[in-house]
Amino acid sequence: MRSSAGNAELALLLEVAGTPKPGNVDRHRDLADLCFEHFLAGAVGARDGLELAADGAAVGPAFERAVDGMATQDGGNTQFGALLLLVPLVRAARTELSQPVVEATVEETTVGDAAAFYRAFEHVDVAVADPPDDMAALDVRRGGDAIPELEARGLTLFDVMDRSVPGDDVAREWVRGFDRSFAAAERLAAADGPISDRTAATFLSLLAERPDTLVATRHDEATARSVTDRAAALVEADALETDPSAVEAFAEDLVDRGINPGTTADVTAAGLFIALEHEAIDV
Repeated sequence: MRSSAGNAELALLLEVAGTPKPGNVDRHRDLADLCFEHFLAGAVGARDGLELAADGAAVGPAFERAVDGMATQDGGNTQFGALLLLVPLVRAARTELSQPVVEATVEETTVGDAAAFYRAFEHVDVAVADPPDDMAALDVRRGGDAIPELEARGLTLFDVMDRSVPGDDVAREWVRGFDRSFAAAERLAAADGPISDRTAATFLSLLAERPDTLVATRHDEATARSVTDRAAALVEADALETDPSAVEAFAEDLVDRGINPGTTADVTAAGLFIALEHEAIDV
């Protein structure tokens, strides 16, 4: 039987192996600066941090360790957002992997957890939006240099996530009880076929529901909305079953245009972990 840390590592591996995932690295396509092997190495590298969370370590230090390990491969940021979801989920699984327990886990984070989160940005470059003027001193891209201001304001990691919504749907999961992550797990369990196909279908359904906030950050809201509209049309047409070439074309088009719905992939990875922990899918 796999441990929770093992299931989290497996979730990262299954997420990147699912195909097609339009605009994202999968086993059939790479991006200009990231390839399939980088994600495999990132998942393996994150294992020590995931083990810390499974052993009961605080969320912030476990997350920083996971990111540090992830970043040892040559591609850079592969799974930062996914780990920000997985670490508290793994930590919660020590008690019970349910939404109330996960909510309590993130709400109990401390200023120390927030400081570790900021230090994690020193290990890898992460695409984030510019903060409002009154939050400039707390720009996460400042890394450890922002910690004195963080401590002066007494902000916990949950507070930091709360201030990142709207605009960051990984943070939104933290403040909304991981609702999309648990919904993704239910879809994975209800779907038919190999886990790779289920992963692709779940990713596309999530992308069809909400504009991806990473796309909005790197491009603009209109681009993110247009991607969601195209995904919704494919879901409505059941294109993965009736016209898989249309989904493949969508995937290639987004890669060619440098449009990467990475936040949707993060939520998919979280859903895979929940489904694995609940033994709702077999691998």
